Amino acid sequence: MIRSSRDSYLSVGQGQPATNLPLTLADLHLALSPQDEVVVHLEAKPSLDWSRQRAVDLVIGAGFLSCDKVTKKSSGFVLRLKRIRSLPDTVSPKMQVLIVGLNPSPYSADSGIGYGRPGNRFWPAALKAGLVSIDRDPRHALIHHGVGMTDLVRRTTARADEVERTEFETGFERVERLAAWLKPKVCCFIGLGGWRQVVDRKAVAGWQTDSVGGSPVYVMPHTSGLNAHSRLEDLAEHLLAVSAMADVAKQV
Repeated sequence: MIRSSRDSYLSVGQGQPATNLPLTLADLHLALSPQDEVVVHLEAKPSLDWSRQRAVDLVIGAGFLSCDKVTKKSSGFVLRLKRIRSLPDTVSPKMQVLIVGLNPSPYSADSGIGYGRPGNRFWPAALKAGLVSIDRDPRHALIHHGVGMTDLVRRTTARADEVERTEFETGFERVERLAAWLKPKVCCFIGLGGWRQVVDRKAVAGWQTDSVGGSPVYVMPHTSGLNAHSRLEDLAEHLLAVSAMADVAKQV
């Protein structure tokens, strides 16, 4: 829930659990234009997992920059935010799979759909694997199939190699905290580059020995049409393996 306040900021999430805030902030991101600024009062229901760090992680994940210090209030945190050209997380508790990309492309940032560019094979592969049932609809994938989406880095670039190593490292720490908080059954990293930058320079596609926030990790080749080494059928097989593991974890 987002409500205007007479104190010139938006009240976000009043009385709701903090786990509702990612989608609420995603709606705010989509309602604004790049470079728009807004002051928000995040008023999640008090809980052990509601903290200053969580508030900052949430606004970064939603595609905002925090422009000033975070002010603590008895009912939450006040932040001045700038909406950047990016994608907001679509995440929630009880996810079967958390898809972790490298960073948004200009097309995805502008359309609001990760992997949305025609020629990117993520959605065709996910449909073929039975991971989702509707093409290019992240919100439907989350609500109906438990498939959430985030990126290591929120800064939009034309090419992933324009991202600095330090950005991947900082983003990985945020994703670790996100996974530890929301506990997806599986984390699936799309593209080996980010994982190799931060965790294992020699990693190959498949299941990894390291977990993220307690969740098992699968790393697969990038789904971009520029990746000529992987066919659609190969990408679908990777996502099928992820889906199968999520189903097994669900039964435990």
